[in-house]
Amino acid sequence: MHLPPYTPFPVVATANVVLRQVEESDLADILDISFYDARPAGSIAEASTMLRQINDDYARGECLHWGLAHPQTNRIMGTVGFYRGFAEGTGELGCVLKSTFRGRGLMQQAMRLAIKFGLEEIKLQNVIALTDKQNYAAIRLLERLQFQPGQADESSEIRYSLR
Repeated sequence: MHLPPYTPFPVVATANVVLRQVEESDLADILDISFYDARPAGSIAEASTMLRQINDDYARGECLHWGLAHPQTNRIMGTVGFYRGFAEGTGELGCVLKSTFRGRGLMQQAMRLAIKFGLEEIKLQNVIALTDKQNYAAIRLLERLQFQPGQADESSEIRYSLR
């Protein structure tokens, strides 16, 4: 496997989305979707601390966190990436999109870019995603991307696997 960090930070794009590194200057745009360990940021200062934690995780080779940017404005519309390490060749894919950009197919394009990078560049053997059983939009997105649901258990999450 070819784990992060990378020099330079990987930027991947389609005509409609650019996956790039999140910068401090982006935090005001994404405060409402800034999370670390499932905890939301309540302020720019908290979002900044979370971004530093994410960047530290990246430097240790434990995650790859992209901002999903608009190709013309470069403003962040969401985030996507691999989180919680890469044990046994598996990458856990996660994403969040600002509500004003939902329903346009942007996250589907971003996830495809991230999956391709994970399989071809990182050399992952498996890509998984976890989502709440009630998150129907995420479930539809994962199914469109050909993820298969795993065995349901007593928790509120479903584990999906691509390979």
